[in-house]
Amino acid sequence: MDQQERYKRKRRRLLMRTAILLTLTAGVVYVFYTNFIQAEPSMVSEGEQAPNFALMDMDGERVELADYEGEGVFLNFWGTFCPPCEDEMPYMEDEHQKYADEDVEILAVNVGESELTIDRFAQRHQLTFPILMDEHRNVLDQYGVGELPATYLIDEHGEVQHIRTGGMSEQHVQDFMAEIDPAAS
Repeated sequence: MDQQERYKRKRRRLLMRTAILLTLTAGVVYVFYTNFIQAEPSMVSEGEQAPNFALMDMDGERVELADYEGEGVFLNFWGTFCPPCEDEMPYMEDEHQKYADEDVEILAVNVGESELTIDRFAQRHQLTFPILMDEHRNVLDQYGVGELPATYLIDEHGEVQHIRTGGMSEQHVQDFMAEIDPAAS
């Protein structure tokens, strides 16, 4: 094989490698753009109307946020894998029992876990408030939740009054329930 033939082969290999590298780079740029730039979740802020959503609860019933118009809603996003979420559940259950006959409801939205996992967790902690399943994390994205737990306090008019990210103490939960109780206004 002469030198000119080797030069042509090297050049073809270089062109092929460059084409493959450009194709891979274009693919990475496309994935980055569609997942991080274009599909940025909407952010819900205090003072805005809470976006409506519909999810299934643990009994297989469809629950819609709009069903609670006229009531205060303590909307909590959580997961069984989240220690602060687990820590605040007994406080939420206590307040759910306290406000059972009032116009305040706790809606606990589990993000992406199986029904069996959620059910075992709810039984272990004897939870009776509505637990909604956000299988595909659509509502999580709709609200722009970044970390768990995240709690949105929604007044009787559907307006977000307060957003709390991170675990809550018993006093936090008590204060937040009182804050969205329409009878207290």
